[in-house]
Amino acid sequence: MEVLVVVTLIALTTLIVVPRMAGPLASITADHEARRIAMAHSRARMMAIASGRVMLLRLLVDTLSISSVEGPDTLRLWTEAGPAAAGAELSGPTRHLRFTPLGITFGLSNGTWIVTYRGATRRVVVSRLGRVRVTR
Repeated sequence: MEVLVVVTLIALTTLIVVPRMAGPLASITADHEARRIAMAHSRARMMAIASGRVMLLRLLVDTLSISSVEGPDTLRLWTEAGPAAAGAELSGPTRHLRFTPLGITFGLSNGTWIVTYRGATRRVVVSRLGRVRVTR
């Protein structure tokens, strides 16, 4: 009888706590994925400066990647799973960002990428000057 009471109390506590944790956990996941995108931007900039080459940053829902650009060819130097691996969605510009050896982006480099996970949304905003920030 005592075991039945304990199991019932644990089940009731779980039923109360789990739904309340869904929102904060979704918020943490969306924030984490948005910060990964911001870090990919910083990594591409630093790789361009360190190598003295043009770097191409691709932000796709399933893949984040950085490639070295030499003439018409590209060589992938870094790749990581995109937000889809965590179940998040990514929307925003479909263009890729190019970094000069000075670490400055050229072409259309500003934009806002939106990461959504179970209702939680974070925006990764890249300014024309290349500054990156994550907002709600």
